Amino acid sequence: MTEAAILAIFEETGALLSGHFILTSGLHSTQYFQCAQVLKHPDLAEKLCAEIARNFAAGGVELVVAPAVGGIIVAHEIARALGVPALFTEREDGTMTLRRGFEIRPGQRVLVAEDVITTGGSVKEVIALVKKAQGEVVGVGCLLDRSGGSVALEVPYKPLLSLQIKTYAPDDPDLKKLGPAVKPGSRSRANG
Repeated sequence: MTEAAILAIFEETGALLSGHFILTSGLHSTQYFQCAQVLKHPDLAEKLCAEIARNFAAGGVELVVAPAVGGIIVAHEIARALGVPALFTEREDGTMTLRRGFEIRPGQRVLVAEDVITTGGSVKEVIALVKKAQGEVVGVGCLLDRSGGSVALEVPYKPLLSLQIKTYAPDDPDLKKLGPAVKPGSRSRANG
C-alpha cells in the first residue's frame, strides 16, 4: 500500500482536518489527523493495521501494547494480524500503567503500537513501562508519524505514513493568525 493510497483513505473518511488545533503534546497545528474516523471502519482498520503488522511479522512479536485511547484499536488489529494478544496502558495519577489484570512477562517480545506520533511522549512512556516489566521492545508501529521521522526512538520504528506537518509552540506569535483553537484529542493533559 502506497503512502498516497493511505493518505487518500484518511481524506475519504474525513480523518484529515484543517483549522487550528491543540495537539495532545501541547503544540498547535493547522492539520489534525483524527484516526478514530478511519478506525471506526473495521475493514479499513484491519487493512491498515495489517500493513503495520507486515513490517514486524518476522520479529517474533508475542504481545502488542499501546497507550489508551488512540492506540487501542491499532494494537488490537495489529495483534489480530500477528496472532498475538493486545494490551493497552492507561494513566493513573499521571503515570502510564497497566491495569485490568494486564501484565507483561519478563523476556516477552513486545511491539508498541500507536495511532499518531507527534513528539513520541506517550510511546516513550509505554516503552519505559515494558522495559520496567523486563519485556523486550522489538519495535514501534503506528498509522501516522506527524514529525516526518524526527522522533527518535531507541527501537525499530515503522510508521505506515510519515509526514512533516508544521507545529507551533503554545507561545508562538503566529498562532494569533490561525484563529480560535480546538482540542479534538483524547487527553486533556498536554504531555506528548
